[in-house]
Amino acid sequence: MLKELLFIACGGAAGSLMRFGVSSMVYSVFGRAFPYGTLTVNVAGSFLMGLMSVLLLEKFTVSAEWRAAVLIGFLGAFTTFSTFSLETLQLIQQAELSKAGLNMLISVFSCIVAIWFGFVVGKQFL
Repeated sequence: MLKELLFIACGGAAGSLMRFGVSSMVYSVFGRAFPYGTLTVNVAGSFLMGLMSVLLLEKFTVSAEWRAAVLIGFLGAFTTFSTFSLETLQLIQQAELSKAGLNMLISVFSCIVAIWFGFVVGKQFL
C-alpha cells in the first residue's frame, strides 16, 4: 500500500507541474479573457484518461502501482475540476454569464467527447 501511495504522489507531482506548464503556455498565447488554459488541460486530460485507461488496463501488463501513478496521480493532478469551478464562478461574479455558460457547456461536452475519443484510439491498439 505504501508503495502505491508513493507512486500516486510522484505521478501527482508530475501531473500538477505539467498542468501548470500547459495552462501557462496556453494563457500566454490566448490571454486570460476566457479560461482557455484550464479548458485545454481538462480536454487533453480527458483524452489521455480514455487512452491510458484502455492501454494500461487492457493492452499492456503494468503493475497496479504504475496504473495508479498514471491514472490517479498524474492525470488526476493534470486535470482540474476545482479550477474549472473557480474560474466559472469568477465569470459569474463578474457578470460574464455568457462566458460562464459557454465555459460550462464547452468543458463538459468536449471532455466527454475527448474521453470517448481516447477510448476509441486506445481500442485501436488492441
